[in-house]
Amino acid sequence: MSDRILIVEDEADLVKTLTYNFGREGFQVTAAITGQEALAAAAGATPDIILLDLQLPDMPGTEVCRRLRADAKTKHVPIIMVTAKSDEIDRVVGFEVGADDYVTKPFSVRELLLRVRAVLRRARASEVVADTPAPSGAQVEHAILEIGKIRLDIDGHRAWVEGEPVRLTALEFKLLQTFLERQGRVQTRDHLLNDVWGIEADITTRTVDTHVKRLRDKLGRAGVYIETIRGVGYRFQLDADPG
Repeated sequence: MSDRILIVEDEADLVKTLTYNFGREGFQVTAAITGQEALAAAAGATPDIILLDLQLPDMPGTEVCRRLRADAKTKHVPIIMVTAKSDEIDRVVGFEVGADDYVTKPFSVRELLLRVRAVLRRARASEVVADTPAPSGAQVEHAILEIGKIRLDIDGHRAWVEGEPVRLTALEFKLLQTFLERQGRVQTRDHLLNDVWGIEADITTRTVDTHVKRLRDKLGRAGVYIETIRGVGYRFQLDADPG
């Protein structure tokens, strides 16, 4: 079955170009030129991935992203921000509201296609966990990282808490993996932005805090393993074992 892509862009020529190229690659393409059209289209037929411009005629793309993430039907749909804004703060805000990737204009259509394929692969690897039981050590050839109540299949991109599968986004999985691999060591927000998001930021941002909160919520009782170090960052530690 073809992947469904929703292109949210108000530049007619660019929509035409992207529609042609993604269609040629086998995608089912839907286009929207406003935020409201995008929300309606996503609600009608859930896309597999969304390309979202930040500057739309009726509302900011960040607001569209927030609403999509707040809707149970679209909260897990990968979103790539596509925008003329190239400042680091704009990229940070994009990740803060839940974007999975960020592409600035002008861009190579070929590169964009590759980025879309890569994000879809990561998203699908995360989805596999929903129906997969926790593996036993004797049955798994993948690299397994297990600390406390948490078990990660690094190669298979799967996670479990107390044997129950947990659905994580690509960023959440990478964040959790980073915490587990650096158990007991304090991770500053700047280090996490650089190592997990690939952003070298010398600015104030709540990107890390937002994603840590989401990750804690998904980990349930094991969320207490992620300790907040005031004024510094976070540390993964097992002292507060949930039992």
